[in-house]
Amino acid sequence: MLNKPTVIIGASPNQERYSYQATVKLKNYGHTVYPVGMRAGNIEGETIITDKPPLKNIDTVTLYVGAQNQPAWYDYIFSLQPKRLIFNPGAENKELFDLASSKGIDCVEACTLVMLSIGNY
Repeated sequence: MLNKPTVIIGASPNQERYSYQATVKLKNYGHTVYPVGMRAGNIEGETIITDKPPLKNIDTVTLYVGAQNQPAWYDYIFSLQPKRLIFNPGAENKELFDLASSKGIDCVEACTLVMLSIGNY
């Protein structure tokens, strides 16, 4: 399996949250994960990053933040220069989708957990 370094924006230490589950599943599938969130915490050994550190060689950014809270993340997302941006259910945002597409980022409206389970991540 190909490692696709992934930034999870909206990561939460709450095991019930999909961002938590996606972080665990991505790691279990062999991907390097960078959980980024508003609250400090831990996801099965991965520390949630609460700032916006410069990261290199990011393949995918997967969003678990609603459209109304995404503008604060735009510059950071673009600074990562990801190849792909996944809008999970509830994170759909036409403005960001169009901006990212115009920068050559492959935008997908899908569920990261489903993509992993069916083998098209």
